[in-house]
Amino acid sequence: MEKLKDWMQLHIDARLASLREQAKGVRDPSTEDETLQFLLCVARMRQPERILEIGTAEGLTSVALLCECKGARLTTIEADEARYLRAKQNFKDFCVADRANPILGDAGEVLRSLEGRFDLIFLDGPKVQYIRYLPDCKRLLSKNGVLFADDVLLYGWVDGREEVPHKRRMLIEHIREYLRAVTQDEDLMTSILEIGEGVALSVKR
Repeated sequence: MEKLKDWMQLHIDARLASLREQAKGVRDPSTEDETLQFLLCVARMRQPERILEIGTAEGLTSVALLCECKGARLTTIEADEARYLRAKQNFKDFCVADRANPILGDAGEVLRSLEGRFDLIFLDGPKVQYIRYLPDCKRLLSKNGVLFADDVLLYGWVDGREEVPHKRRMLIEHIREYLRAVTQDEDLMTSILEIGEGVALSVKR
């Protein structure tokens, strides 16, 4: 029997699809197809004016979001200089550089300095830091804004479907701490979805 994800077609620019395919073998691969498709659906429904991304990598998800949301401006944070520079080049190549604001730095420090409100925040940086980023993400999120956290079930380790390797236990406990925080927060309405390696979708009340 065919799997549901086999039916899914990711409708993005062919050049972008090629770059995403090339990125699948690197240390920090691009967002999974089904996760990106869901993110783009959420973005289409929310119609954000301002987007914040934590974890730029090569900027491929940023490009997809800016191509989908023609009127949006995006701020994205990356700690690795080589990836930051590749992302800047990708923004130029896809003609979205005028709407992209890439920032090189530690997300924990950068977030504290940001002002204004964002309608969509895509959280895809170091998973162990999600709980650390949450207060600033809440502060920066607009009313009815969406906080989209990726990889929150990670290989079935987080929800107990698979045994957690000893060296990953601290990471998994930090992700669980994040999930407890967003699901128990009265200011957020959160659903945890088995899409890709798990998505926590939180909407600010």
